[in-house]
Amino acid sequence: MIIWLNGAFRAGKTTLAEELHRRLPDAVVYNPEDVGLMLWKWMPPNDDFQDLPSWRELVVATALSLRRHHADTLIVPMSLIRDAYRAEILGGLANAGEELLHVFLEADAGVLRERLNARVTHPDRDWEQAAREFGMTGVDEMVAAAARQPGGTLLLRSDRLTPAELADEVVARTDLRQGHGDGKRTRQARSLDSKVRTMP
Repeated sequence: MIIWLNGAFRAGKTTLAEELHRRLPDAVVYNPEDVGLMLWKWMPPNDDFQDLPSWRELVVATALSLRRHHADTLIVPMSLIRDAYRAEILGGLANAGEELLHVFLEADAGVLRERLNARVTHPDRDWEQAAREFGMTGVDEMVAAAARQPGGTLLLRSDRLTPAELADEVVARTDLRQGHGDGKRTRQARSLDSKVRTMP
């Protein structure tokens, strides 16, 4: 299975990926940002490497190769906010026959802005300020994107659930999809339902 962790910058994708990897140590964590950085070594950097057709093609090809040759489970923390790019990449994985769980981490705009501000630990570092400004410009767009996710997306409130609780929900969903779960939810899990929903 490929578990794609989507959501805004600072929504908690990397933290959730680390928690999932702790529970699924045989999984491979694949960050498509590295593909963009690789491309920028060979060409002048643009404003957003997701705009590069080569990035989107290589992201799919690399995910398929890693999943088929190196891991039964692939964990991918990467924001895909533009609908067309998300459809191209996730569609490419699904069309290749991969089992895909798409998770979108929701959080209020105010929480995201606080996290982006907290990320800057050295104001004199230009790259930290640039990353903060890049993230800030898209906060409202990313919050609004939650309503546009495709059917079957698992939406989780990362501003209300702990990383462990988020991981519980993701692992439970993968177990059910792979036929390992019995479909029963504990009382504690049911209490989280207001913070978990699936797009119809």
